[in-house]
Amino acid sequence: MRLIGREQEEMIRTLETTWLVPTDGSFNRNAFSTSPPSGAPDEKACRKRLKNEVKKIDELQRRLYACDRHSLLLVFQAMDAAGKDSTIRAVLRGVNPAGCQVFSFKQPSKEELDHDFLWRSVKRLPERGRIGVFNRSYYEEVLVVRVHPEYRGGQRLDLPDDMEAFWKARYRAIAEHERHLAENGTVILKFWLNVSKEEQKRRFLSRLNEPEKHWKFSSGDLEERKLWDAYMEAYQQALATTSKPLAPWYAIPADNKPFMRWQVARIVRKTLEALDPRYPSVAPDDLAHFQDMRDQLNRE
Repeated sequence: MRLIGREQEEMIRTLETTWLVPTDGSFNRNAFSTSPPSGAPDEKACRKRLKNEVKKIDELQRRLYACDRHSLLLVFQAMDAAGKDSTIRAVLRGVNPAGCQVFSFKQPSKEELDHDFLWRSVKRLPERGRIGVFNRSYYEEVLVVRVHPEYRGGQRLDLPDDMEAFWKARYRAIAEHERHLAENGTVILKFWLNVSKEEQKRRFLSRLNEPEKHWKFSSGDLEERKLWDAYMEAYQQALATTSKPLAPWYAIPADNKPFMRWQVARIVRKTLEALDPRYPSVAPDDLAHFQDMRDQLNRE
């Protein structure tokens, strides 16, 4: 049975709430730590727990695929070096590739700029039965574009004098889009990998100092780092406005990668368990013919 509206909201309420961004607009990013809480398992234990979670996700994804009732969309947003790529890789490692769809959204193409800002992501939504992953997403339009208002020029929009009204309209469009998806069988989980400025600096230095990581670094990363405060304000506004019962945000501590990956996997696993996908049952008439078909095969 497909979950719709209140049923899906109730399901989400039963899930992990430790990192859940409030859905009433009261989010305060300063209340969410970038580090694991005291008493958290050490890195070795987190890796072991992650491995166990991935095994469960693999089995649940097979059932999701066979059931063909829902899709699961995982949205990842974060500052550079927070660990989006490695987290996606770690959480989906061992899961059937045929059941996953991963897309990264970078600078929009000319064709994409000739459409509304949701168009390019709508084309890449997961089919029922699959786990879809957005590495960055339509939220770039209220994050990087808000920090860099000059990017709006490429969209050739008539802009209002009151730009706050413009951003509110985009938040509203996103929320309505996500509600539409949720009411049509797509379960949405949004993860903000909450890394500190100090940890980002350490990871940037690692990229500069270790030859095998040089390819990850761009001089533009430092330019964006200078706008840290503006980005934090953009995240504050976006998460506070768009964390909804049908499409919640989770602010995951990202300074410790093993802990972060385990927490993301845990939320994904618990969500799939709550959906309770089941293998389809065979019709009685088909069951009645199974023995005949067994006999045919055994006579070959």
